[in-house]
Amino acid sequence: MAESFLKRIGYYRFSAYLYPLLETPKEKHLFKTGSSFNQAMGLYRFDRSLRLLLFDEIEKIEIVVRSAVINITAKETGDPFWMTNQTYFRSTDIFKKTIKLIENELTKSREDFIHHFNTTYTDKYPPAWMIGEVLPLGVLTRIYSNIKSNQIRKTIAREFFLEVPVFNSWMTIITVARNNCCHHTRVWNRTFALKALLMKRMTQPWIEIPVNQQKIYFSLCIIKHFINVIDPTDDLTEKIELLFAEFPNVDISAMGFPSGWKNEALWKSPICKMG
Repeated sequence: MAESFLKRIGYYRFSAYLYPLLETPKEKHLFKTGSSFNQAMGLYRFDRSLRLLLFDEIEKIEIVVRSAVINITAKETGDPFWMTNQTYFRSTDIFKKTIKLIENELTKSREDFIHHFNTTYTDKYPPAWMIGEVLPLGVLTRIYSNIKSNQIRKTIAREFFLEVPVFNSWMTIITVARNNCCHHTRVWNRTFALKALLMKRMTQPWIEIPVNQQKIYFSLCIIKHFINVIDPTDDLTEKIELLFAEFPNVDISAMGFPSGWKNEALWKSPICKMG
């Protein structure tokens, strides 16, 4: 069974789930008393289930944020081609790099609507709402941060009850989490490099218990904030509780979950909604 499992996923990937079972110092490679291969397999399966949960929620956020950035900017500028118009951006260098990324995505895209546009119209680039559909979330966040009009950026951020710097910071955190899920990278006990910006006073439910911002729990808090705004009927709290119930031996403190996390206002019934 163990040999078959390792053939499927590879020892190097699996070794990350053996690591928590090692005695300190880890360099001696001695396992804690009572450790088993099944425990490590359980951690691997839990991490996979966690990534699937995260990706499902992030997909909802990505779609709504994408729509907000594209449509609000198009409305405020009155230009359906704003995304490829340097006039609307602060940094020329960043804009030029973004254009290269856009051109690359359009070139490799196999979407029917891109093919239809290219064979029907003479414009060099499609309108923003078409381009936005083929751009990675990280590129869209970069485009948002480079918009010249602070008022437009404020309008977009306020849709999610956030200030501009915080919205940009939180979308970067979400992008990192999304990329980890897409690349099947371990997330459950990972220490992330980025630290998020915070608002001095949140207008919507947020956490009060001090936590490690570089653990997945904090990323989940950011995701929960967006989900509360986007879809108040989505019970992410219950989904997480069910996942923990399925894998009761997982140490959630290694994920950054504090004692009493479910009592935080954020994780209770949401009261905010998009305007």
